[in-house]
Amino acid sequence: MALYVYSIIGASHPCRLDGLTGVGAEPGPLRTITAEQLCAVVSDVDEEIRPKRRDLAAHQEVQERLMADGTVLPLQFGYIAPDDQAVVDALQQRADAYLDALERLGGCAEYHIKASQDEEALLREILDDLPQARKLNDEIRAGDSDPRLPLQLGEIVATEVRGRQEALAAGLIQALVPFAREHAVRAPVDGDILNVSLLVHADQKEDFLAAEASLARQVDGIDFRFAGPLPPYSFV
Repeated sequence: MALYVYSIIGASHPCRLDGLTGVGAEPGPLRTITAEQLCAVVSDVDEEIRPKRRDLAAHQEVQERLMADGTVLPLQFGYIAPDDQAVVDALQQRADAYLDALERLGGCAEYHIKASQDEEALLREILDDLPQARKLNDEIRAGDSDPRLPLQLGEIVATEVRGRQEALAAGLIQALVPFAREHAVRAPVDGDILNVSLLVHADQKEDFLAAEASLARQVDGIDFRFAGPLPPYSFV
């Protein structure tokens, strides 16, 4: 029978999984497969696992339960192994890399930060700051029908928006990375200007959270969305 693999932990991890259920329409019990210093947390499955809400929640609950008791290398949702021996082979073949990762991530959690900006406020700011843009906007609003004016204004505004948002995102990241062991920046989507994950050790947690709160208070026109502590998916 195929196995769904949730995560990798050290063999000494307490691995308290009582009360949890696995993924799938008929969830199998969670169990571990051990290969020397490593364990994989798995459950038997006899179907293709799709990212349904219930299964995503079950996958995440396993990671959070394990993280509460020690270091975990969380696998992304949907990892299937053909059988127990395949899992043992994978643990043995990459044992050094997994052990190094467990040591590197010890005591750490992931925090995820996204941010979006009030676009109307930014456009007003650009028009206030740039005489050329303000002049073009005034001419258009006054009824000048020259088709070149909207194109010129659009190019100026687009360039300025991109530059200002990139500079703002870089500044936000720079304010937070001193509190993190590592960070991973991803391309923002859905109108966001910032999409970053940070690996924060427990010793730095309170200072990091204080810095997050300070940014949210001090930076006007920015909507921050903070998530964490999370299993360190981005750093495995």
